[in-house]
Amino acid sequence: MTAAINSETSAPGGHIALVGGTGFEQLPPDIFAEPVEVETRFGVVRILSVANNYVEPYKLYFLSRHGAAHGLPPHRIDYRANTAALLELGVRYVLATNAVGSLRADLPVGAFVLLDDFIDFTRGRPLTFFDTDANWQHVDFTLPYSPFLRQTIKEAAHRLGISLVERGTYLCCDGPRFETPAEVRLFAHWGADVVGMTGIPEVVFAREAGMEYASLAIVTNYGAGVTEETVDHTAVVALMEAILPAVQELLFVTAGKIIEKVQTN
Repeated sequence: MTAAINSETSAPGGHIALVGGTGFEQLPPDIFAEPVEVETRFGVVRILSVANNYVEPYKLYFLSRHGAAHGLPPHRIDYRANTAALLELGVRYVLATNAVGSLRADLPVGAFVLLDDFIDFTRGRPLTFFDTDANWQHVDFTLPYSPFLRQTIKEAAHRLGISLVERGTYLCCDGPRFETPAEVRLFAHWGADVVGMTGIPEVVFAREAGMEYASLAIVTNYGAGVTEETVDHTAVVALMEAILPAVQELLFVTAGKIIEKVQTN
C-alpha cells in the first residue's frame, strides 16, 4: 500500500535521502521500505521510506531518479518535483549517486569519485528551484557540494576500506545520447574529470532548497575517444550492478555516521 503525503513546504529537518541513479534504481531485497507518494506543486513523486533502526529518530528515504524500471531519460526527470518532495518530507541531507564517464585515461573504470565541483553544460532544463518572482535569490556556489557530507563520506569509506578519489569536477550534459570525442576533449580541456547527464540541476535545486547535498560519482566507462572502445549503456549498467553492493554499503554507513555527528553536536 502506498501512503500519500500532501504537506506545505517547510524548512528541512534532519532526515536523510539516498538518490539512486543508473544501476541503483532499487534497494536490496533484504531492506524493508514502504512506498510513499508525495504530492508537490510540481507533481506527485514516489519515494521509499526505509526501515532502518540506526537512523532513529530520523528517517531514511530512497528516491530512484530514473524510476524503478529506469523509465525516465535524463532530460525527462522532474528535478523540481523531486526536490520539492524531499523538502516536504523534511530531508536535510541528500546522498546521491551518479554513473559517469571518465574524461581522463588515468581515472579508471570502477573508480569512486567524490565530487567537489561542477560545470553545467545543460541547455533545456529549469535553471532554478525558485519558481516565483517573489522568492528567488542569488545563491553562493563557492562550495557546490556539502563539505560536511563529503567529509562524512570520506570517513565512512576509510572505515570500510573503500578507495575514493576525493576530488572531481563533474560536467553535466543533457543526454540521452553519449558525448562525441570532440566534446570529451573539450570538457577535459575545461578541467572536468567526469561527465554525466543527471547531476544538474539536482545539486543546484538542493542547495537552493536549503539541503546539504553530496554526490558519489561511479566511473562506469571512459568517455568517447579516451580509449578505442565505444560507449555502451548495457556495459554501464553491468558495471554498476557489479559494484552496487559496495556503493550501497558506503551510503548506508555514511547515513549512520551523519546521525552520529548530528546527535553529538
